[in-house]
Amino acid sequence: MFRRLSTFCLLLMVLCCFASAADRPPNLVMIYCDDLGYADIGPFGAKGYNTPNLDRMAAEGMKFTDFHTAAAVCSASRVALMTGCYPQRVGILGALGPGAKVGINENEVLLPELLKERGYATAIFGKWHLGDNPRFLPTRHGFDRYFGLPYSNDMWPNHPTNGKAYPPLPLIEGEKVIELMPDQTQLTTWYTEHALQFIAENKDRPFFLYVPHSMPHVPLHVSDKFKGKTERGLFGDVIAEIDWSVGQILAALKQHGLDESTLVVFSSDNGPWLSYGNHAGSAGPLREGKGTTWDGGHLEPTLARWPGKIPGGRICRELTATIDILPTFAKLAGTQPPQDRIIDGRDIWPLMTAEPNAKTPHDSFYYYWAYGLEAIRSGPWKLHLPHEYQMLAIPGKDGQPGKYERTKIELALYNLTSDVGEQTNVAEKNPEVVQRLLAIAEEARTDLGDSLTNRPGTNRRPAGQLK
Repeated sequence: MFRRLSTFCLLLMVLCCFASAADRPPNLVMIYCDDLGYADIGPFGAKGYNTPNLDRMAAEGMKFTDFHTAAAVCSASRVALMTGCYPQRVGILGALGPGAKVGINENEVLLPELLKERGYATAIFGKWHLGDNPRFLPTRHGFDRYFGLPYSNDMWPNHPTNGKAYPPLPLIEGEKVIELMPDQTQLTTWYTEHALQFIAENKDRPFFLYVPHSMPHVPLHVSDKFKGKTERGLFGDVIAEIDWSVGQILAALKQHGLDESTLVVFSSDNGPWLSYGNHAGSAGPLREGKGTTWDGGHLEPTLARWPGKIPGGRICRELTATIDILPTFAKLAGTQPPQDRIIDGRDIWPLMTAEPNAKTPHDSFYYYWAYGLEAIRSGPWKLHLPHEYQMLAIPGKDGQPGKYERTKIELALYNLTSDVGEQTNVAEKNPEVVQRLLAIAEEARTDLGDSLTNRPGTNRRPAGQLK
C-alpha cells in the first residue's frame, strides 16, 4: 500500500510540474536599436554587411513592413513603447537631456510594472532616456535590474558641436553611477553579457528582458571583435555587432530550453540621423529620416520570432506600431493594460500569428512632432498637414554632422501602397479621402491637441516634474 501511495504521489507531482510549466506565461524579449534605418538590416535590404542572426529571425518568424514608431525622436518613442500611448498623451517629448526637470510620471503604468504583477523578473540593459533623476530611473518603474546609459551616447563632452553643454557621460547600474565616460566600444558587449546572465538566472520563471542598444546612434563605437569587418565601414561594423548580440540572446534561449517559450521582438526607436552621412543608416525607399514625420523617420525594420507560435517566413503588411507592444505583451502574460486611462495601442497578436483575415487594429494613426500634428494615416492613405520640417542639405562625414535646411510641405495626400516614398501628391484626385482624413485630424486635435492650430487637447496626462 505504501509503495502504491508513493508512486501515486510521485505521479501527482510530475503532473503538477507539467501543468505548472504549461500555465507559465511566455518569456518576453524586446531588442530596441537607436536610430536604425528601415534598410539597415538584411531582411530589409541592407548592403555592405551581413546580419545572419536577424536573417534567421525573419526566416523563423515574421517581418513587419509597416511597423511605426510613435515619434521620430528618442525619449518620445521610448515612452510610447513603455506606456502603449502616444507621447503627447503622457507628456514626454523630444530627447531629454542630462538633469532634465521632467521624466516619466510615477502614475503611469509601464510595461514592466504590468508584467511584475504576473510574477515576471524584469530587466533593462541599455539606454533608458525617460529621465536621469533617481525618481525617473527604471528601478522606480518596474524594472528589477538596470545597467546602461540614462540618455543618448552623444550627450557627453565629446559632442562634435556642443560638448560644453554636457557633463561626463554616466554608466549606471541600479541607481548608482558606476563609471563616468565609459568605454563606448564595449557597450554592445556589456549589454549582451548582462542579458545572457539575466536569462540564465531566471530560466525557471517568466521574464521580461529589454535590451535598448545605444547603437547605431552617433558617436558610433564597436568592439575589436567587429572593427573593420564589413565593407560599409564603421556603421556596418556596428550593425554586425548588434546582429551578433541578437545571435547570443537566441543561443542562450536555446541553451536553457526556452526557445519555444519565448517571444523575441526586434525593432528601433526611429529612423536614421541622416545628417551624419556615412555614420548614418539608410531609410531605403522611404522619404527623409529621424526628426521628421515622413516615413523615413517613423517606419522601423521589425521582426518577431517565437518558434511554434509565430509561423516562419511570413510578412505582415498591416499597420502596426510600438504602442501595440504593451497591450500585446500584456495579453500574452495573462493580464491587460490599465483600464482607468486611455491606452492608444492595440493587441496585434492575431497579426503576429498570421491569423486568417487579421487586419490592423488601427482605423487611423497620428504623426506628431512635439505637440504639432503633422500627418494622419488611415488605410493606405497618408495626409500631410501643412508644416515645416528639416531636409538634409549637406551630409556630414566620419562623425561630423552635415547641415539641414528648413522647408515646408503644404496639404498633400499620398497612397502608400503605390508610393512608399511619399513623392506623388494625389490630393486633387481624391478630395473625399482628404476630407475624411481632415475629419480624423480634428478628432486628434480634440483628443491630444495641436500646437500648429493652437488646440490644447482634452486627454493629455502630465509628465513627472521635479520641483
